[in-house]
Amino acid sequence: MWVTVTARVKAVTPEPSSHAKLVEFLRAYRDWTQFIIDGIWELDRIPSIKELHHRFYKKLRKQGLRAHHVHKIERRAREIVKATKRNRGSKPILRKLTARLDYQDYRIDFDNRTIRIAVLNSEWIELKLKWYSYLDKYFNGSWRLGEILVSLKDDTIWVYLTFKKEAKLRKVRNAMGVDINFDSLVYTVLDSNGKLISTNVLMFRGLRRALHFKKLSENLQKRYPRSWRFIKWVRNVRARWLRRARNILNDSCHLIARRIVEIAKEYNAVIVLEDLRKLKDRISGNNRFSWKMHLWTYRRIQSYIHYKALLEGVPVVYVSPRGTSKISPIGGRLVFINYRWVRLPNGVVTTRDVVASWNLALRHLQMRGSRGWLSPDSPLNDGMKTLPKRGKPVQVIKISKIT
Repeated sequence: MWVTVTARVKAVTPEPSSHAKLVEFLRAYRDWTQFIIDGIWELDRIPSIKELHHRFYKKLRKQGLRAHHVHKIERRAREIVKATKRNRGSKPILRKLTARLDYQDYRIDFDNRTIRIAVLNSEWIELKLKWYSYLDKYFNGSWRLGEILVSLKDDTIWVYLTFKKEAKLRKVRNAMGVDINFDSLVYTVLDSNGKLISTNVLMFRGLRRALHFKKLSENLQKRYPRSWRFIKWVRNVRARWLRRARNILNDSCHLIARRIVEIAKEYNAVIVLEDLRKLKDRISGNNRFSWKMHLWTYRRIQSYIHYKALLEGVPVVYVSPRGTSKISPIGGRLVFINYRWVRLPNGVVTTRDVVASWNLALRHLQMRGSRGWLSPDSPLNDGMKTLPKRGKPVQVIKISKIT
C-alpha cells in the first residue's frame, strides 16, 4: 500500500525569457487539452488511450510538445471527459494554466534548490524553488519523487512535488471505532473479544471558530450586496476572514487526526471509520443545520487520519455506519432518553456517539471473525456485507500551505 504526499512550493524564473516560455508552454498545454476534450466530447463512448494516441499524437507533436507531454495531455483529457459524463455535467472548459510532468520532463537539483522543466520545441527552462525545511524529510531515501504539477496563478508560479512511500502496516490486536461529529470526535477501543478497553471524547472547536468567520464574511457581503466586488477594503476583509476560516479548519483537522493516530498506536488498534457517502447531498435546503453541514469537514478529517495512520503503520478500515447509533452494543434494548442520551440495558447512561463508535469497532471485529457480541438478527449485520471498493490503493493528498 502506498501513501502519496503533495507539497506545494513557490517558484520564480531567474530570467525574464524563461517566464515567457513557461507561459507559452502552459497555454499550449491547456489549449491542446481542451482541443482533445472537444474532439471526444460528442462521441457516444470514451475512446481508449490507444485511439487517442493514433488520432492526436502527430498533431500535438507538430506544435512542439514532447512525446511525454502528449501522453499526459491525452490521459488528462480522457479523465476529464470520463468524470464529467459520469456526473452528467456539461462540457468542461479549461481556464487554469496547469501542466502535469513526468520524471522524464524535469530535472531537480536539491543542492541548488532548482528545477529544470522541458517546454515547447525541446527547450528547457530553470525555476528557482523557495525551499522550506519541512521538505528535507522527503529526501531521506524513504520517499520517491513522482510526477510534478506546474501551475501559474495571478502571475505566481507554483510547483507541486509528489512523493510516494510504501506503508508497512503493523499487526494489531484491538479495534478503535471513531465517530466524527460537528464539534467532537468520539472513540471506543475494544479488544479482540469485544470487551471494552477505553472510550473518550475529543472536543473539536475548529468548525465553530471557522463558522464564526464564515458568518462575518457573509454578513459583510450582505451589507454591500451589489457593490462588494468593487470595494477594495470589503474584498480584502472578506478574503482575510475566509482565509482564516480555512486555516483554522486545516489546523484543527491535522491536530485531531494526529491525536487519534497517537491513541491508536498506544492501544495497538486498527482505526475503524464510517463509510460515509454523499452525506451533504442528502441535506435539505430548508434545514437550519444545512448551513453548518456544508462546513463540516468529516471527509477531510478521515483523509488526514488515514494518511497519518498509514505513515505510522496503523491500519485503517471503513465499515457501514448503518444502525450503529440505534443498537445496544452489549445486547438487549437501547432506551432513548432524548435525541442525544441513551440508557444501556445494564443501566449505564451514555450518548449516541459513544454507542456509534462502540458499534463501529464491534462491527469490524465481527467482519474479521472475532468473538465480539452480535446477535444474528441485529441490524448491525447489514454492515457485514462487503463494501464497495474505495478506488485505488490509498493515495491521500496533503497540500502543505505556504504563507
